[in-house]
This record gives sequence, C-alpha cells and structure tokens, in this order.
Amino acid sequence: MVKWIGAILILAAGTMIGFLQAARFAERPRQLRQLAHALQRLETEIGYGYTPLPEALRRTAGHVPAPVASILSGAAERLLAPEGPAFRECWEESVRSCWPQTAMRSGEQAVLLRLGSALGLSDREDQIKHLRLAMLQLKAEEDAAKDDQARYEKMSKSLGILVAALVVILMV
Repeated sequence: MVKWIGAILILAAGTMIGFLQAARFAERPRQLRQLAHALQRLETEIGYGYTPLPEALRRTAGHVPAPVASILSGAAERLLAPEGPAFRECWEESVRSCWPQTAMRSGEQAVLLRLGSALGLSDREDQIKHLRLAMLQLKAEEDAAKDDQARYEKMSKSLGILVAALVVILMV
C-alpha cells in the first residue's frame, strides 16, 4: 500500500515538473511580447509626449504586467532617488535584480542592457532609434522563443511523465 502511494506521488511530482518546464517555454514569448509593447509605449512617451525619462518609465510600467513592469518601475524609482546614480546604472541594476523573476534568457538581457547604455544620454530622436532597434532585436528573440516553445513544450510534458514512470517502474 505504501509503495503504491509513493508511486502515485512520484508520478504526480514528475508530471508537475514537466508541466512547470513547459510553462516556462510558453511564458518566454509572452514576456517578450510584453517587453516589446512596453518599449513601444516608452517610445511614444519619449517621442510624442516629451515626457521626462523617470515619468515615462513609471507610466509605461503602469500599463504592462509584472515582471516587465518591475524592471521599468525599479529603474524609475532608482532614478528618482536623491543623489541617485546615472540612468545606465539604475537601468542595469533594475534589469539584473528583476531578471530572475522572468522566463527570458541572457540574449534578451543583453538587448536591455545595451538599450540602457543609450537611453537618457542623447537627444530624443537618437533614443527613439535605440528603442526601435531594441524592439527589432526582441522580435527576433520572440520568433526564436516561439520556435523553442513549439519544439520543446510538448516534449517537456511528456518527458516529465515518462521519467516519473521510469522511476516508479524501477521502484516496483
């Protein structure tokens, strides 16, 4: 009896692990779309609204879900702190501190870090160019993430169940 309960628990745990991994594959393209949307809103705030960068970050963060919103709002809060560091340091610190909460990979992080070194230093038109370049790069990453999702999502679910079944067979 105890052996069967253990087998059921192992099957349930393996299945859950597989489904959690599959969820990460599904989450990555969604978060990349949200990030591209946030950068598009930020471009609008800077380009057409003539909004100062901290306020533009805060407004944009209000229109996107977490964890993308936490990156933007974290940078805005750090930037508004008295005697706060330059925008680049605020941006990098915010990206690095919030990154573990995302399903995104290091390629996307590199795009955001490069963007942070360009924002706030130049004129409006140059910032818009950098935002558009980052959006194009994120679109390429999103396409790759969709391919990964199609390739690995179903496999992760199946692999979780199969590995758990193998462990159960070896136990019995």
